Amino acid sequence: MVGMKTALVTGGAGFIGSHLCERLLAEGYRVIAIDNLYTGSRENIAPLAQNGGFTFIEADVCDLDSGRFLVPGHIDEIYNLACPASPVHYQAAPLKTALTSAKGALFALELARTSGAKLLHASTSEIYGDPIEHPQRETHWGNVNTIGVRSCYDEGKRFAETLASDYRRTLGVDVRMARIFNTYGPRMDAQDGRVVSNFIVQALRGNDLTIYGDGSQTRSFQYCTDLVEAMRRYMALEKPALDGFFASHGLGACVLNIGNPAEYTVKELAKKVLKMLPSSSSRLVARPLPGDDPRKRRPDITLARELLGWEPRVQLDEGLAKTIEYFRGRV
Repeated sequence: MVGMKTALVTGGAGFIGSHLCERLLAEGYRVIAIDNLYTGSRENIAPLAQNGGFTFIEADVCDLDSGRFLVPGHIDEIYNLACPASPVHYQAAPLKTALTSAKGALFALELARTSGAKLLHASTSEIYGDPIEHPQRETHWGNVNTIGVRSCYDEGKRFAETLASDYRRTLGVDVRMARIFNTYGPRMDAQDGRVVSNFIVQALRGNDLTIYGDGSQTRSFQYCTDLVEAMRRYMALEKPALDGFFASHGLGACVLNIGNPAEYTVKELAKKVLKMLPSSSSRLVARPLPGDDPRKRRPDITLARELLGWEPRVQLDEGLAKTIEYFRGRV
């Protein structure tokens, strides 16, 4: 349609990607989602398929050549979300994960360069590794074990940030990066191994809740709609304004923490889930801590507040209730 903007979302059938596609369609965008369905699901996008403005392409970004990737009409915005994001999935396919981070970013960057589209690259709090600085600011370089069991994801995303910043610096590509902290909500995979879905599914099944280590490690949990809101505000800004803002804060690239600064221990989260499911017979059971598991994780979102006028609105109890209700019908 004349005047309709087009957005391309890699990883569009995934947990976060499907929520983003839904939001874009609601705003009147024509949306093209690409996903190889490794961690994404047709179920996530089934309701979107009823919208005439939605197109799904089952493909692997590692196999796509942006120079020959033809999309009818002009692409206005690209969101690069393609990559396994849970330890269970990325440690099961470490080579694929590292290559998806690198080649997926290259595909999106080249497409942005040739089409003139804005690009939002989904990075991660995992680039901070087991952080030395707490809370983590965008200026923190991180503390990552390059040869550890998590490095396929951590280092893959760090390399993607390097590609993105160099494309922006040397080729003028309008790319901005979001370092996304732990996100949860409906459409999470029940088997993806992330702590929120793990605890909810275990409690609904009456299984014991598995805590790795002593449960004192901390995480910060943001609800999926808060993340999508931040991504949309971020993408709405123009390149000159972004360049000036980040330069004034001593950052040579447009990189922004997106997360909820409310910090909980893993044990606190487990107890909260059990309190919300009082009929569950589950107990807390300790297991050995996995390798390179971060001890603390909490974003400093000062820049996001200043630049986007954004902060999370959904409190943990509210978000958990919605997520429990989603899983209740599936477990």
